[in-house]
Amino acid sequence: MPTRRQVILATAALAGGMAAYAVGAYQNAASRYNEAVRNTWQHATNNPPAEISAINRELVRYAILAASSHNTQCWKFRIEDQTISILPDLTRECPAVDPDRHHLYVSLGCATENLIQAAQAFGKYGEVSFDSKIEDMVKVNLEPAKVLTSPLFEAIPKRQCTRAEYDGKKLSNEDLKSLATAGKGNGVSVLLITETEKIEKILEYVVQANTTQMSDRPFVDELETWIRFGYDEAVSQGDGLFSGSTGNPVVPRWLGAKMFNLFFSAKNENDKYAKQIRSSAGIAVFVSDRNDKEHWIETGRCYERFALQATALSIKNAFLNQPVEVSTLRPQFASYLGIGDRRPDLVVRFGYGTETPRSLRRSLDQVIIA
Repeated sequence: MPTRRQVILATAALAGGMAAYAVGAYQNAASRYNEAVRNTWQHATNNPPAEISAINRELVRYAILAASSHNTQCWKFRIEDQTISILPDLTRECPAVDPDRHHLYVSLGCATENLIQAAQAFGKYGEVSFDSKIEDMVKVNLEPAKVLTSPLFEAIPKRQCTRAEYDGKKLSNEDLKSLATAGKGNGVSVLLITETEKIEKILEYVVQANTTQMSDRPFVDELETWIRFGYDEAVSQGDGLFSGSTGNPVVPRWLGAKMFNLFFSAKNENDKYAKQIRSSAGIAVFVSDRNDKEHWIETGRCYERFALQATALSIKNAFLNQPVEVSTLRPQFASYLGIGDRRPDLVVRFGYGTETPRSLRRSLDQVIIA
């Protein structure tokens, strides 16, 4: 029979071995995540494909690098030789935060704009149309054109929603003008707000709306389902909000969920948003003339151009959509903005900051349908 000393030594050795294994497993998972990031956020190789089918798959790869609500990637793609159709994937909707599917269709617009920018770089001209009668489908007809690689195309693999504090530095008038130009579209305009007093007022709306959402259990539960707490979870799922991208610990889901329930509170979130907003150079509010799917898609295109232009200028951005997501508060927010009966679609902060860890994307085979 082992002595008490032998049992203690064996227990200590076992604990040490488990800790070493845990460290090794964590490092291996981090390595897999880093490899997935490199493979996801990159331009095409030096030898781009020549076949039409391969080119179209590459265009879809660029399209899915676009922003989407909760990084749900709520889209499907149907490829033909001269046409790529983008359809909503209603199995990936978020009914608690997005009951009218506004954000879902904005997400389709974001993917559409990436596809258009990439098409130019592959010698294609993309003409966009929207068919609300059949599957709410965005169709991009592709015609041969002169190869045009723009700063916006170059920015696609660098763009991200940077959910961190910025450095407080103001933008030049020239850069503000570039952002304003990129953010305009057909029936969509963008308000750039840089005055401290107005930014503080928008912060009040963010805090009020965020407090409302935090008291809504379905909203909190839905958000938690889209958080990827650990490296392996982020890689295996290929979607959702990676915990590390918000500055939170990267841990297994069982631990992350416990920490989420312990520390995710209205006060903590409101304090975080106050610091982030006050560190920003300004806030952009996207406004559409009509409240319908076609304008929501156009809003997504305008935001994506704005985000790509910002990225090309080394400017970061992140969403602050709470005031437009809480339906009872949205009319008050619109009244404050002085936009009449038009809908405020998106609220985005921008400024200078450092890159944060990235969320991932699903494979092409998971989003391309017959």
